[in-house]
Amino acid sequence: MTVTFPLLGEPLALDLVNTRSPAFGDLIATPAGLAAWLAEQAGRLTPLAAVTDAELTRVHAVREAVRAALEAVRRGERPPAGTLRVLNGALAAAPAHRALAWTADGGLTAPAHRQAADPARRLAAELAEAAADLLTDPRVGDVRGCEGAECVLLFLPANPRRRWCVAGVCGNRARVARYYARHTKGEA
Repeated sequence: MTVTFPLLGEPLALDLVNTRSPAFGDLIATPAGLAAWLAEQAGRLTPLAAVTDAELTRVHAVREAVRAALEAVRRGERPPAGTLRVLNGALAAAPAHRALAWTADGGLTAPAHRQAADPARRLAAELAEAAADLLTDPRVGDVRGCEGAECVLLFLPANPRRRWCVAGVCGNRARVARYYARHTKGEA
């Protein structure tokens, strides 16, 4: 079975968050699903020989922490402490890592630290690093949810007029629905 990921090419942390939604379930629920997603992300992450259950569990923990932190930061709120603990724990496994901290002026900072690292935790560390990049980016407030009906995917628009995750999918559905609504009003 071929897994098709609905939206790729956004910041890596958003691509990770977008692997789970009510519409299509968890696309990285299994090691094979995670391996397929990693193949789609070729060039953005260090390649793995094989995905283990332990790596899958760590990636799921990072994904859920990113989702919770992103929701809070987009609302201008402090991310839950447990969320930052999960991300900082994953970041700490990298040879060079940052630690996320909430500042007195209401923002996130991520100063760098260096140490020896466990290679088995590298994937979660790289994904947590991508999350730190996104969460500390001044444009994090620009992250949007798709306006498509029942779509929950997130994206960082390059154009302020962008409304849909993928114009050819959700945008087209919206245009077809508007057309149908206009042309069926008189037939009722």
